Amino acid sequence: MKRIHKALLTTLLGSALLAGCERPSMETRQIGVRGLGMEQVINPRIAGPIAAAQLLPAPIPALPSPPGSPLAKDTYQNVQVLGDLTAIEFTRTMLAITAWVAPQQGCAYCHAAGEALSSDKLYTKVVARKMLQMTRHINSDWTNHVAATGATGAGGVTCYTCHRGAPVPTKIWFTDPGPKQAGGTTTQSNGQNHPSVAAGYTSLGLDPLTPYLLGAEPIRVASTTALPGKGEARNPASIRQTENTFALMMHMSTSLGVNCTFCHNTRSLPEWAGSPPQRTTAFYGIRMARDLNNTYMLPLTGTFPANRLGPTGDVAKISCATCHQALNKPLNGAQLAKDHAAALGVSSTPNPAATVAAALADGLPGKLTFEAGKSELGAEFAKVIASASAALKADPTLKLVLAGFADKSGDADKNLELARQRVLAVRDALKASGVTEDRVELKKPEFVVGGSDADARRVDISLAP
Repeated sequence: MKRIHKALLTTLLGSALLAGCERPSMETRQIGVRGLGMEQVINPRIAGPIAAAQLLPAPIPALPSPPGSPLAKDTYQNVQVLGDLTAIEFTRTMLAITAWVAPQQGCAYCHAAGEALSSDKLYTKVVARKMLQMTRHINSDWTNHVAATGATGAGGVTCYTCHRGAPVPTKIWFTDPGPKQAGGTTTQSNGQNHPSVAAGYTSLGLDPLTPYLLGAEPIRVASTTALPGKGEARNPASIRQTENTFALMMHMSTSLGVNCTFCHNTRSLPEWAGSPPQRTTAFYGIRMARDLNNTYMLPLTGTFPANRLGPTGDVAKISCATCHQALNKPLNGAQLAKDHAAALGVSSTPNPAATVAAALADGLPGKLTFEAGKSELGAEFAKVIASASAALKADPTLKLVLAGFADKSGDADKNLELARQRVLAVRDALKASGVTEDRVELKKPEFVVGGSDADARRVDISLAP
């Protein structure tokens, strides 16, 4: 009997210990058609603390500015950015910025003691002015990435989006110099076999950010043919470029706290057709980070003291993690700028390039279907042509791919020629709207196996890889 009691006690103690060590079960969220692996896996041990850290600053109530109230530029000296605000609203904005960036340091973080408020003696004030310009630029010109959120549609970002109450954002990056090399005939390793924090602790290269968020190295590296080819069929991407591309994807996945299916479906990764709308948003996010780093951060290199520069003497830069901080929407999509729309440039007029982003999310690559035996563009195509044209004019890095299709009924040669003429009609319409021919790629006409005749009589428009 004593042995039985001892065995029972041991079992109970073991169960209690195991229960205390058991991790919470994973959560999954279905984001696509069932059976295709379109789901997000959430670890409560990781997601819980991240969610708990999303603290929003208390808003500073707005004070009425009567008609004819003096403007900040007419009241204060050396107001270079917010001079179009009333003096009352300018003061409120300054108080908000202090709370967002330097709540412990207060106004003295940017204004030197014993100096006039107009003085630019402290480098922090010069940097703050540049950051205000950058914030206005984001909210006014990058609405294709920083979309309106919530019922009121007043989205946008503020200084708090990145700073979270700290003078220096926690998620900034410098160019990684990499490990020391032996020199001589030893080749550069690009950081292989050295796990990189920026690349999600993979060994795909130490610095996946400089080529893409500072430079404009092509991201798509997948070949379009099964075997090596020549000429246009040849894949020019090296293994190093391929590893850099996947390292950037690891960085984005970690920065947003999501897995690959958040932006990609389970079809071929280079294919845009059927991809979730988030992929288009991410497409513009990469270009936005590159724009901000080159336009606003790099020019500040000489402004920062040496102790604020990186190991190679470069300035701090922006990545996906700077704003998102492990959430697919920064601060869970909170409407941070709605109380400071005038100061921070929150615009209700979208960037022209956002038109094509919305079109992509709503069905582009789209089916521009034609009548049987016809290749002429109807009036219903005008909106799509205008949207694509506006996007190409707004973003010089964009190119389009046009693909024509035909069914297999009737004469095959005539049908393929008809598919080609339909593609040329779309190309000519884009040229007539001001798009140069080098920004439009034409694919070889193809047959559609199965499907309705309307699906076969079409031209697809997609973003070029």
